[in-house]
Amino acid sequence: MLHIPSSSGPSHWAVKWLTGLVWFLAAGGAVVWALKFPVLTAGTSVPVVQEPAAQSDAQFSVGVARSLGHRAASPSAAVAADLRFQLLGVIAGGSGSGSALISVGGLPPKAFRVGQTVTDGVVLQRLQARRAELGASSSGPAQWTLELPAAAEGG
Repeated sequence: MLHIPSSSGPSHWAVKWLTGLVWFLAAGGAVVWALKFPVLTAGTSVPVVQEPAAQSDAQFSVGVARSLGHRAASPSAAVAADLRFQLLGVIAGGSGSGSALISVGGLPPKAFRVGQTVTDGVVLQRLQARRAELGASSSGPAQWTLELPAAAEGG
């Protein structure tokens, strides 16, 4: 006949103590986490911070600018504070066609094709490898010549 040992031996008490210890540690962990959360009273509110969508557009535009060949200007390069236009990248075709990535008035940059209006009264006239010319009309004289910063050596 098969004999089943009774569960009143010493190993039974060890399992009970171990189970109790695990539950005690779990309850202690729950208490610690509950105490870490702030308590809100009736008059307080949780501040809600919303990130503007323009920031994600700006991050995307910086990535596009880098892919079009924009290099960050060196710290020694003097930049006039009153500049309205900033050239960030150029894709120029052999016939002077193509597009340029231009920031107007510090706003996130946008791509403009040759002949397209950049802002009121300003048209992208011509493109070269690292240069864009802007003017009042597509056939008039250039009023602004924008150039990309020189590419850093070895980078």
